[in-house]
Amino acid sequence: MTASGSLEHLQREAAKLRKINAALMSRVERSMDQQFNAFSLFETAIALDQQVRERTRQLRDALHSIETANKDLYRAKQQAEAASSLKSSVLISVTHDLLQPLNAARLTLSVLADEVQSERGTTMVGQIDHSLAMLEDLLRSLLEIAKLDAGALRPDLRPVLLTTLFEPLEREFAPIAAKRGLTLRICPSSVAVVSDAMMLRRILQNLLANALRYTRRGGVVMGCRPGASRVRIEVHDTGPGIPKPQQEAIFLEFQRGRPSAEDQAGFGLGLSIVRRFAKALNHEVRLASRGGYGSTFTLELDRADPAAVLPDSHPSNDVDHEYGGLEGAKILLIENDLASAEAMVSLLEKWGCDVVATVSLKDALQRLSALGAVPETIIADLHLDGNESGLAAVWSIRQLIGDVPAMIVTADYSEAAAQEASLYGLEVLTKPVRPAELRALLSFLLS
Repeated sequence: MTASGSLEHLQREAAKLRKINAALMSRVERSMDQQFNAFSLFETAIALDQQVRERTRQLRDALHSIETANKDLYRAKQQAEAASSLKSSVLISVTHDLLQPLNAARLTLSVLADEVQSERGTTMVGQIDHSLAMLEDLLRSLLEIAKLDAGALRPDLRPVLLTTLFEPLEREFAPIAAKRGLTLRICPSSVAVVSDAMMLRRILQNLLANALRYTRRGGVVMGCRPGASRVRIEVHDTGPGIPKPQQEAIFLEFQRGRPSAEDQAGFGLGLSIVRRFAKALNHEVRLASRGGYGSTFTLELDRADPAAVLPDSHPSNDVDHEYGGLEGAKILLIENDLASAEAMVSLLEKWGCDVVATVSLKDALQRLSALGAVPETIIADLHLDGNESGLAAVWSIRQLIGDVPAMIVTADYSEAAAQEASLYGLEVLTKPVRPAELRALLSFLLS
């Protein structure tokens, strides 16, 4: 082999070795790159795991904070509910206690009115009676609000004939309207609605009182517009009207307008009770009014079949006539409040009744002989001293002397009290007792 041939051979071998070397170097570099990428991925995975752990810890801390906040909110809610319940219970209890002396004052004033001879004395008695009536209205309103807040006042929804509410309301408010020189027209209706009779009457009573209070000229009209399934009861007045910005505020507690010259401002609770009662009954209340053009309050409720209305066996509580037939009636009174007992005895004796006043069942049983005969009627307070019940007292006396007519007088306005009395078949008068109601019910029982 020549020198030139050897050189060429060596050059080819060198070129081949360079190619092999390049291939090996490329393979080594690729291997190194793959190892570096795997390590990077490993480092990234570790970093992500740490981030996930940190975020999980933060989320766990946040959830713990939320749970703690929820527990605090729950405790605060329980405390607020307990405070509200305590407030309502205290208000109900205080109102009950305040109604006792108010009852005594109203009964005593009824007796005093017949003793006063002078015109000035009669005027003063009228002023006192008006003040007591306003106080009574305030206490009743506060009691109704407290009972709603405490959940003690639950609607008894049933078919109600509007005429059974409209006619007594017209008799009640016609003298008030006439005294103020206003006209009052309540359109008769044979329509029946689904409602609670007591609560619906209170709604309409407050709407009428409010309309008459703020109307200076013209009058008030109440009527209903029956539809296929709904009924709208409307109360129109020719008062000063209510500006739009104030129309929602008047339904809040203690919001009062400017009354007519013949009346004093109310306590700002009437329309609040209207809204609360309507909400409890699922009735809708609307107001349409413009300043200077009067107002229209609309109550919308479900219509009912008049044939489904249950007959009312109770005598009317709004009779204001003079009833005879009480002279010589022998009455057993069980009343632990001495002021109320004295006032009740004075009133009954003024009507010619023969009364024995007692404070408990034991006292009543001991003094029955003082009547000289079996009592013709028993009048008992519901709550007597020592947790004694007037219902139980009446039952015990009846077991001894027979089924004597009886009634319960009480400052307890709860539905439970009324239902318990009805189980005994007893009529209930709530304090402060109106003399006309008492006399009407006595005449009914004695007949």
